[in-house]
Amino acid sequence: MVSRAVNQGHRPFTTLTHSGGFVVSNAGKKQSSLMLALLPFIVLYVCTVVLVWLSREDMAGTVKYWEMFVPLAAVVALISGWGSAYANGQWRLIYLIKQVIIWGGFIWLLSLLQTLGADTSLGAQKTTFALMFLVALLAIATGLNMDWKMLLFGAFLGLCGYLLVDPSNTAILQPVGDRLGIADAQTKPLSMIIGIAAAAFVLTAFMLITTRASIAAKRRS
Repeated sequence: MVSRAVNQGHRPFTTLTHSGGFVVSNAGKKQSSLMLALLPFIVLYVCTVVLVWLSREDMAGTVKYWEMFVPLAAVVALISGWGSAYANGQWRLIYLIKQVIIWGGFIWLLSLLQTLGADTSLGAQKTTFALMFLVALLAIATGLNMDWKMLLFGAFLGLCGYLLVDPSNTAILQPVGDRLGIADAQTKPLSMIIGIAAAAFVLTAFMLITTRASIAAKRRS
């Protein structure tokens, strides 16, 4: 008996079987809206900028907020690479296990160090810097292996940490400001950070759109 495919508007493709039942294929599965997919990154970049702003005022006083930021980064990293794993033909279960091991192990290690009093030995200010750079390095490492969007975020967070370590480091912003036509960029670190965050978010959106297009093409094939 000849099978026939039915496609009505946005409804999934269905195939009529010999028994009269219908089999739903992956081709008709709809992706979530782009804004919903971008929401985790909006939260991530906004929280980062706010934390950097607070840290410029009181580095030691923000350590507890950076500690709460780590699980947020872990959740966004998990969500971020989910679609990329499918688009690249990776098993999502393997991807999930990798992310849980990496970020779960990192959070466990931080908890262990805190129990041992490492944060007290370092002091709140140095602990804040350590958290920023460790999260940045972990995001870059996982990004290289699984998801370029997190690599971009890790680079941004690392830059923020570098600018906070020493006020004189803001001199590296001047060449960027010159290219963008911004006068005295080194005297406007927060404005530059916001601008760089916006640029990183736009690149992230472009990467996400590319990934979603790959997913759609794979489901149609």
